[in-house]
Amino acid sequence: MDKYQVAIVIPAFNEESTISNVVHSVKEYGVVIVINDASTDNTKKVAKEAGAVVVSHNKNKGYDGALNTGFVKAEELNFDAIITFDADGQHNPMALPQYIKFLKEGIALVLGVRPNTQRFSEFIFKIYTKKKYSWKDPLCGFKGYSMKLYRDRKSFDLHDSIGTELACFGIRNNYNYREIDISISQRIDKPRFSSIFVANIKIFRALFLMIINK
Repeated sequence: MDKYQVAIVIPAFNEESTISNVVHSVKEYGVVIVINDASTDNTKKVAKEAGAVVVSHNKNKGYDGALNTGFVKAEELNFDAIITFDADGQHNPMALPQYIKFLKEGIALVLGVRPNTQRFSEFIFKIYTKKKYSWKDPLCGFKGYSMKLYRDRKSFDLHDSIGTELACFGIRNNYNYREIDISISQRIDKPRFSSIFVANIKIFRALFLMIINK
């Protein structure tokens, strides 16, 4: 590749109702890699028809497992940077040029900051990371990474940390980073987590792992 190349990695599980619009909205900014996480609907077919590179799991591996696969694929294709983007239509693609600008300038990590959080556990998580690292929104799924950061760590996630592990590694090890305020649209179908209880358990677990894995 003779120019700066960005992979936009989108984990997707049963997102046939939104994935086409999402892929079309972001593909002008980079190569879209959709990780079809063993969907039982037409996510794979719809994503391919929209123009994405699709990698499919035979068994559901969850959010972090899907992103792990996306990072491996982006490394295989020799991209310069990766931006993670949700499949549910909540992220605003208009922020992508700012992410790409920072990454091209040599920023290792670009972190989205949402206007608010949905769950009590997220609020607690944010309090910890803001006090400890001045990191405002660790659970925002809209993040940008230089491939150097990924290669230095040699992995995206090892502990099912809801997309926080590589970013935390970068911040702890003094890689340069920027935060960007982003807007969020309302999700019209079911959220990623099946219930508030399950969501809070997973988020508190990720926070605990962040605290002990220094």
